[in-house]
Amino acid sequence: MKKNKIVLSSLLHSLITVIYIFGVACLMMSSEKIFGKIDSIFGIVAFLLLFVLSAAIVGLLILGKPVKLYLDKDKKEALKFLFWTLAWLILIAIIIFVVLILI
Repeated sequence: MKKNKIVLSSLLHSLITVIYIFGVACLMMSSEKIFGKIDSIFGIVAFLLLFVLSAAIVGLLILGKPVKLYLDKDKKEALKFLFWTLAWLILIAIIIFVVLILI
């Protein structure tokens, strides 16, 4: 896999991860408006299910391709892909924090 393809693919994975996180955050912020006030155990169960499902989805987005590359005996490319994905996520997080500070 060429370096440019790794960088762009990892950027795409990072952007999809951030979009998913924004979607879950929007759902959580407006959950009381959507579902009303839930005073039963089902609210806690729904939150925990969302948490576990989100961990699985984000884990797949971040680690899925590197694990596949690693299992295909392309260990160097797997580490590069993981590094670039994490680097993009760090950069996006820094941008978000700077925007929050400036607002």
